Amino acid sequence: MAEQVMLKVQGLKVAYGGIQAVKGVAFEVRQGELVSLIGANGAGKTTTLKAVTGLQPVAAGGIEFMGRSIKGQGPWDLVKQGLVMVPEGRGCFTRMTITENLMMGAFVRDDKEVEADIEQVFSIFPRLKERRAQLSGTMSGGEQQMLAMGRALMARPKVLLLDEPSMGLSPIMVDKIFEVVADIHQRGTTVLLVEQNASRALQLANRGYVMESGEITMHGDAKKLLDDPKVRAAYLGE
Repeated sequence: MAEQVMLKVQGLKVAYGGIQAVKGVAFEVRQGELVSLIGANGAGKTTTLKAVTGLQPVAAGGIEFMGRSIKGQGPWDLVKQGLVMVPEGRGCFTRMTITENLMMGAFVRDDKEVEADIEQVFSIFPRLKERRAQLSGTMSGGEQQMLAMGRALMARPKVLLLDEPSMGLSPIMVDKIFEVVADIHQRGTTVLLVEQNASRALQLANRGYVMESGEITMHGDAKKLLDDPKVRAAYLGE
């Protein structure tokens, strides 16, 4: 039996004034997949995510989540439905502690399992547990990225969207972040990973999409894309 299509985008167009930043993009993410959307800086990847999550107006096209149109809905409503994004730049609440940031991730919930889920996040990110009372604004960029991902998990996402999680991090921290992305996926979370680091993103993914100048130019099995001469020349320096 085929996996359920969790997120489906068709003919998506987004414009900033007279400039068309996204030009009819189409892609889908199926239940249980890790899908990577790769492309150079300025390709339109972040704009696409912002449109999907209600942060950027859509000029044309359709966006479906779990078979229902979500076009025009705001981020608050989408998080409650299970579509959760970790934004580029992390967006931590700098004057709150690590634990308080995690509790903010559960703000849309009304169940009694929040504390248990915080401990689950701490099991994924032991460094956060060590510093649970520390203000997030005093943490390193990599630690803040961990916190942003942990906060998103507190919303119990059905699909987790990650926007450039490795950007600006040291090589050691990049390794750690990709390990955690793989772990989150293996624990059963469906993931859409947007990354400039094409090699690492495709190594993790089941399928991939290549975005250039606001358009999807290639897509398919991630390992095949990783071996494709055009991808290797454009993104892997070969």
